[in-house]
Amino acid sequence: MDEWWSVEILGSELDVSTWVRARGRDLIRTALEHGARDWEWGSGSWGVVLEFCFAESVAVDGGWSGFIDSPLVKAALDAVPDPVNGVFFYPGRGGSSSAVVPRRPKPAPVAAAAALPEPEPTMRPARLAGLIGTGAIGSLG
Repeated sequence: MDEWWSVEILGSELDVSTWVRARGRDLIRTALEHGARDWEWGSGSWGVVLEFCFAESVAVDGGWSGFIDSPLVKAALDAVPDPVNGVFFYPGRGGSSSAVVPRRPKPAPVAAAAALPEPEPTMRPARLAGLIGTGAIGSLG
């Protein structure tokens, strides 16, 4: 059985495309040297994803672990536009799923919300009680 692994690179279109032109062939060649059977590029507004298919029975020093530990791959991943927050690798295919419809902005956090003003009552109970005791309200009977 084959296993797919993905390398996802986030960044602006210009930065990521420059990185792909400079480092993409090296990544593919290194993956093939470590037993990759297939590979595929995917792109979106968020960046690119490079998916590799490795045979499950690849030797211990080959396969995904050999690929990701190779000096050439480490150098390529260090050269991405944002090496701290812009590189993800994980088992499986896919990459970030881009929505067909753009996401709506999230509501403001609860701490930033302001309380609505309380409506003014038409007649205050304390004032009404004071009027009853003074005879301002007509007598019954």
